[in-house]
Amino acid sequence: MTDTPTQPVTLNAHKLVEAVRFDPRGLVACIAQQHDTGEVLMMAWMNREAVEETLATGRVCYYSRSRQGLWRKGETSGQIQKLVELRLDCDGDTLLALVEQHGVACHTGRRNCFFRAMRDGELAVIAEPLMDPEALYGSHHGHSHG
Repeated sequence: MTDTPTQPVTLNAHKLVEAVRFDPRGLVACIAQQHDTGEVLMMAWMNREAVEETLATGRVCYYSRSRQGLWRKGETSGQIQKLVELRLDCDGDTLLALVEQHGVACHTGRRNCFFRAMRDGELAVIAEPLMDPEALYGSHHGHSHG
């Protein structure tokens, strides 16, 4: 079966990196999806270094536009994403990271970042936090996806 995820392969990882069409800022969008349930967790940006580190370590690393640096998912919160497989879309400008999410993906303490939806003509919150954001990041949390 061709879409069965496998463990990250660091050998020949440069082949994927070279196929990515980074934008003029050197970034590419990456969608994180829970590998076994298909739940879409979040979207964040990666630069070349973040893609390379993700492939080399098996732990997802993003690029924070606000901090202008690598953002190792879960480094401060403990809510890491273990890489199962990294996929590249048809035109090379979006990555899909199939991951094993430990804990919550969103900095608001929710399982995923997509917790607002149009319901009855209003933008409604459809999921409550599973964890207190203060417990994730401490009192000076100022976290953003960059």
